[in-house]
Amino acid sequence: MSDMISRYSTAFPSLTFTNPADGVLQITLEGPGLNSVDADKHREIADVWLTIDRDPEVRVALLAGAGKGFSSGGSFDLIDGIMADHGEMLKTIREARDIVLNVINCSKPIVSAMWGPAVGAGLVAGLLADISVVGAKTRIIDGHTRLGVAAGDHAAICWPMLCGMAKAKYYLLTCRDLSGEEAERIGLVSLCVDDSDGPEAVMAEAMSVAVDLSNGAQQAIRWTKRTLNYGYKLLEPAFDASLAYEMIGFMGPDAAEGLASHREKRAPDFSGNPTSE
Repeated sequence: MSDMISRYSTAFPSLTFTNPADGVLQITLEGPGLNSVDADKHREIADVWLTIDRDPEVRVALLAGAGKGFSSGGSFDLIDGIMADHGEMLKTIREARDIVLNVINCSKPIVSAMWGPAVGAGLVAGLLADISVVGAKTRIIDGHTRLGVAAGDHAAICWPMLCGMAKAKYYLLTCRDLSGEEAERIGLVSLCVDDSDGPEAVMAEAMSVAVDLSNGAQQAIRWTKRTLNYGYKLLEPAFDASLAYEMIGFMGPDAAEGLASHREKRAPDFSGNPTSE
């Protein structure tokens, strides 16, 4: 194991690291439940970008998932912790904010390779990546309202900018999933690749982009990213509000019903829960 990989593996043990090309650090989401995100992984996905930003050995980060999917979102235990413990909720809201802002503020270009289900905290980093490569059969889902909470962890800051307000509202309010092919058509992702023979083609294209970026004019690339991301930074107040509304939602009955319906693999019944503005 190289010194660089050893350093990252020690500092972020919930993530898997490889060095597939000169200057390229690959971060792989790997774990049970189609790479679900537990409390430790949630914290590390937030913090790893700070280390990458300051690491002179890394010119490009490549984010991928292991096995049949990219990420299935937060684990049930993570959500239970948010709902049961005020301190855990405060910690999670800070980390959720850091995932978004640290990806945006990381000076190094980030490439994501997504196939299979792409949901939750993994999807946050995947969509905010500077270049997002997906398989045609990828299933992108923002499942917040299906869980009974506001779409808060990244959607308000990037979906309207990427695919327009009409499409953002359609998918975020209904929680309907969209394929990688449709995501490229509406501008939510950078590039869609035929993955009928498996995810290898997605990884190959993402790696090609990462190598091109690693071989490019580094300061020019980083300053271009920085300039473009001011668009995201203008929306930071809306992002803060959406994240706060999401966490308030976890304190209510809709979230309890949404989580129970996921566990029991049934449709949620929100009809008996009171609402107010």
